Amino acid sequence: MKRIPTRYTRVACVLVAAGLGLGVNASAYAEDPGAGDQERQRAFADAAKEFDVPQQVLLGVSYLQSRWDGNAGEPSTTAGYGPMHLTDIDSAGGTNHHDHGSDDPRGDTARPALRLNADPVAVPDRPALHTLTRAAELTGISEDELRADPAQNIRGGAALLAEYQRELGVAGDDPADWYGAVAKYSGSPEQGAAAAFADEVFTVLDEGMQRRTDDGQQVRLTALSDVVPAKRQLDRLDLQLSTNEDVECPSGISCESIPAPYEELPDGGYGNHDKADRPNDQDIDYIIIHDTEGPWESTLDLVQDPTYVSWHYTLRSADGHIAQHVPTKDVPWHASNWYTNAKSIGLEHEGYAAKGTWYTEAMYRTSAKLVGYLADRYDVPLDRAHILGHDNVPGPTPDNVAGMHWDPGPYWDWSHYFELLGADNLGAQEATVDAESGLVTINPDFEANQPAFVGCEEGKPEEKCPARGSSAVVLYSEPSTDSELLTDVGLRPDGSPSTMQVSDIGSRVSTGQQYAVADRQGDWTAIWYLGQLGWFQNPEDAPTAEPAAGMVVTPKDGADSVPVYGRAFPEAEAYPEGVTPEEIVPLQYSLPAGQQYALVGEPDTEYYAATTFDTEDNVVVRGDTKYLAVQFGYRLAYVQLDDVNVLPANT
Repeated sequence: MKRIPTRYTRVACVLVAAGLGLGVNASAYAEDPGAGDQERQRAFADAAKEFDVPQQVLLGVSYLQSRWDGNAGEPSTTAGYGPMHLTDIDSAGGTNHHDHGSDDPRGDTARPALRLNADPVAVPDRPALHTLTRAAELTGISEDELRADPAQNIRGGAALLAEYQRELGVAGDDPADWYGAVAKYSGSPEQGAAAAFADEVFTVLDEGMQRRTDDGQQVRLTALSDVVPAKRQLDRLDLQLSTNEDVECPSGISCESIPAPYEELPDGGYGNHDKADRPNDQDIDYIIIHDTEGPWESTLDLVQDPTYVSWHYTLRSADGHIAQHVPTKDVPWHASNWYTNAKSIGLEHEGYAAKGTWYTEAMYRTSAKLVGYLADRYDVPLDRAHILGHDNVPGPTPDNVAGMHWDPGPYWDWSHYFELLGADNLGAQEATVDAESGLVTINPDFEANQPAFVGCEEGKPEEKCPARGSSAVVLYSEPSTDSELLTDVGLRPDGSPSTMQVSDIGSRVSTGQQYAVADRQGDWTAIWYLGQLGWFQNPEDAPTAEPAAGMVVTPKDGADSVPVYGRAFPEAEAYPEGVTPEEIVPLQYSLPAGQQYALVGEPDTEYYAATTFDTEDNVVVRGDTKYLAVQFGYRLAYVQLDDVNVLPANT
């Protein structure tokens, strides 16, 4: 599925960058902001002076970890705290997310379902994951205060940088001479990863940056031009040398090959992926964003187990380092839907969808560079219909819907991620659209949008999650926050309403997704969603969605409703002899007459038959049935072209 052809061209509006907290060149920074929002800036200046660290270096390192945010003292997805991301990995831990629920990562109904249960995850023990303790020792500040107080956290980070510089035996306040200390601050055990982190910090120094933080602080890093960092200092850090041979990565980021095994197993099965020849035998249409729900070390152990499952890449949190496991031409088992697996590339990001509530800037940046490289290579559109979270992948059949995953979760900052991808308007084409357009693109202010989710901490399902910025917007059954949430019969067959559980995606939308407008009342907008009317707050002075232009689908005249599918499989007549046809099974949802849903693509009608270790019989089956991809709920879905009319969104 590529961009919608001319007859179904989708044109979206310009998304306004103001208020999103996006970084821009410091020369554009407004002088003389109010004193009350300068505390963070002063904290950097004071800590830099106290520990003899160049202020620009301290600001650059902090930006690449946290974008200067305090995150209310809550940990990152890998237990890093505060603006300087001081780490305390002992507070993390967990299991890989493929071990939870009824999920079948392979998602191929032609084969027995995979049921996984890996050994308990051990908490890794390397110095880079315990910098909070060392910062406390250097400063005499308690670990609790270093976690909770941004100013003290900055002092702790400055003390660490100063110690790393002393260990190098380098004196002076020239930022260029701090390259080695910056590289060590990354915590990277590999020289290439440490260098990539330091290079990115010095890129930030060269460009300058300014933004308003999550707690309203204005911070500025004035651009430093013509800085030539002392890169030879890397040789004095005693770091591992790793090869980047046989990896599919862009230049300028750190990648290594850690292959996933393709092995025949004693029980006659095999693992942990399938061989293919993409894009020669089938197009790659999607890039799927996952999180690991476990630390880097244990995630790499799992992907190297032939009895487990696989994905293409894993990204490390602290420094953004990347390991590739499966060639992009092959099909790993990661997305829980065989159609999506066969048409996608999967990226696992170290961290937790809820337990840790923010992802590091270093990982966002390398992920965006990798995705941009892959999207360009395989002609994958940079929009939210093709760059998907695992939580946007549809269940392949009704029995699979309830077990589908919800990572990377509501705290993944899709707006910032698309800015890093170079798609400031979330991949939508620019257009001048009337405010009363019949289509909207979800686009809340990430920092200000803080839904009251519960259940972020395991074993405490009713406990409120920390107040955090989010890409998710909650839908209500009426234009009132006192009304019930919508129903998702795939998640709750009894028809009970959805909940505010952080994992419950049955009544929410996300940044970049597009929906057809059904109604408007004051500050509220209603959209069509899973066959229902879903209301969300969208005040004019603080909008959570922007008007867009594009195409919608609606049932043909005379039809009460049309079926909705989780995969675009061929008709039985298309299968060659020897390949058992896969049944075309509609999901438990339907698209009722009178409702409209945003058209987001035209998928290829294909089934990749690859069920044995011997690849000679692998074949791509192509059919004549035409499908359309629509934004039906939180997840994508497919309808058959013969069942619907395609129309411009009402204006």
